[in-house]
Amino acid sequence: MRRFAASRICYAPLPLNSNRNQRMASRDNTRPHPLEALRALRQLIADPEDTPRVFEIIRALGGPSLVRGLRRFRATATGQRVLDRKENLLDALLNRGVLAAMPAGSLGRAYYEFVYGEALTAQGLVEASTDGEAPAYDFDDPNLRRFGERIRDQHDLWHTVTQYGRDPFGEACLLAFTYAQMRNRGVGVIALTAAWKLSRELGSGVFKAMWRAYRAGRHASWLPEQDWEALLRLPIADVRRELAVPPPTTYWQVLPAS
Repeated sequence: MRRFAASRICYAPLPLNSNRNQRMASRDNTRPHPLEALRALRQLIADPEDTPRVFEIIRALGGPSLVRGLRRFRATATGQRVLDRKENLLDALLNRGVLAAMPAGSLGRAYYEFVYGEALTAQGLVEASTDGEAPAYDFDDPNLRRFGERIRDQHDLWHTVTQYGRDPFGEACLLAFTYAQMRNRGVGVIALTAAWKLSRELGSGVFKAMWRAYRAGRHASWLPEQDWEALLRLPIADVRRELAVPPPTTYWQVLPAS
């Protein structure tokens, strides 16, 4: 993948090898694994394209964030429908013909241009999340698995709505936004690491932009609960206004001209 590994961010469990399976009675265990996170973080710093390590860090330090998110999601009308009917957001995001035929200016069309214009697909996230000795979303609870996968599949929708680009700086800002939305400590650790690395290249404005991204995530609607299948057909300007997502002006100001 061409992106900084953080671009493939999602809420995945740590892929478990046989020894870890012996230590953990349930695959839904949310106990922190700081040593596993440190190992994965070192590997990620050495190779920023090593996307599966992102999944490991998020799982290792995520604690109960995904379980809390599922509880909140299940209390919404969209959450109840998705879980009861076993709906899969990925089906809509992989339908290139339908997305391409949506009106110009719609969220679906903007998503199509964002992802497929660069020869990317939502399937790339799926492949990254299954790279390892065990599937990244191999939860015992089928609802937790479905919610985690839905969050994963929303990643590029969040890019499209927030307007943070696929460049490493844009990915880092989206991480800060995501941390504000989900409170996953693994996301926070990766975001801080990215900020440190990027500040050496782009200057201290990186921290200001990422702080603004975090604040935007705090004030925006909760994106995981949204009915994205329905929002795809709406004008993207209306979606941004409805979700209270502001333009990332500080990110644009700091981002080097290409």
